[in-house]
Amino acid sequence: MEKKIRVAMFGHKRIPSREGGVEIVVEELSTRLSKLGCDVTVYNRKGHHVSGNEFDSVKMKEYKGVRIKRVFTIDKGGLAALTSSIVAGFRSAFGRYDVVHIHAEGPAAVCWLPKLFGKKVIVTIHGLDWQREKWGHGFASKYIFMGEKRAVRYADEIIVLSESVLRYFKEKYNKETRYIPNGVNEHKIVSAELITEKWGLKKDGYILFLGRIVPEKGLRYLIEAFKKVKTDKKLVIAGGVSDTSEFYKELKALSKDDSRIIYTGFVQGRELDELYSNSYIYTLPSDLEGMPLSLLEAMSFGNCCLTSDISECTEVVKNKAVTFKKGNLDDLADKLQLLCSNPEIVKKYKVQASEYILENFRWDDVVKKTLQLYDVENK
Repeated sequence: MEKKIRVAMFGHKRIPSREGGVEIVVEELSTRLSKLGCDVTVYNRKGHHVSGNEFDSVKMKEYKGVRIKRVFTIDKGGLAALTSSIVAGFRSAFGRYDVVHIHAEGPAAVCWLPKLFGKKVIVTIHGLDWQREKWGHGFASKYIFMGEKRAVRYADEIIVLSESVLRYFKEKYNKETRYIPNGVNEHKIVSAELITEKWGLKKDGYILFLGRIVPEKGLRYLIEAFKKVKTDKKLVIAGGVSDTSEFYKELKALSKDDSRIIYTGFVQGRELDELYSNSYIYTLPSDLEGMPLSLLEAMSFGNCCLTSDISECTEVVKNKAVTFKKGNLDDLADKLQLLCSNPEIVKKYKVQASEYILENFRWDDVVKKTLQLYDVENK
């Protein structure tokens, strides 16, 4: 790299962290850019990990060559994202950066500020967040939608993670965006040890859902569909609760009469690898996604995957996974039963999953295409 590009990133919660897909993307992108010679600063939120204090990271100032700065955050009442992104917006505007890369629609509401101070502004749209059920139709949803509109108006480039969102921006705003899907790392298959000790799980003995416990993930009808399936396999629901504790209580009530349903809470490290490595099926029944990193990861571990037929999922899996009609409980139950009763079908999808996903979704490609957009000679 001839010139050391100075980059600021914000919009995530914090790195290093697996609190959500945005955090994984920011960590992969920032550390890889740093390795290539960029001077990268990320603005972490203050506050606690969404899945509990025990997962809080050490308050570090540097991670794998990336400079970490923590910004003022009101960590209550749903104000964390709003306050931290406003502060990060000001600090990046006045900082000595060539590029400010903002992640997610809500934080993009302040993209005009670094733009005003001569920075090149890149916005990655991780999903149409204003549509998420947890925001309802109040201030939060309107603010996030404002972020979308400001990105269209002020950002030098907008990155989208799916072709459907690319079409959305073209049709709604006549705005050309850049389609750069997420990447995935190659993973080593590991045996079931910790998950057997903690939850009694054995290889091919469970169906896995892994992700944030939020309404748009389709967990209500996943539970109802699974209760109809005749199988001795368990359903494992792994993920953090975030700010949707009432929804979590609703799910627990739905599943209280079925002892096959297990909630693990937030997982990472060896436990996460074991869950991916030993599941019979991975399922993602979402109503809404950006680009599901957990689906990429599940396929990279060689899983047979069952997803809803939303375009954000079907664009990833192509014909290498099984799909059901979004929101259709009966269709989901039928597909679950089909796979549980026919291990030869599951094996067929397992064989082809890993090679396909690792060939088509590479972080090196993501970084290369992103660096091209950073070209500070063309602001």
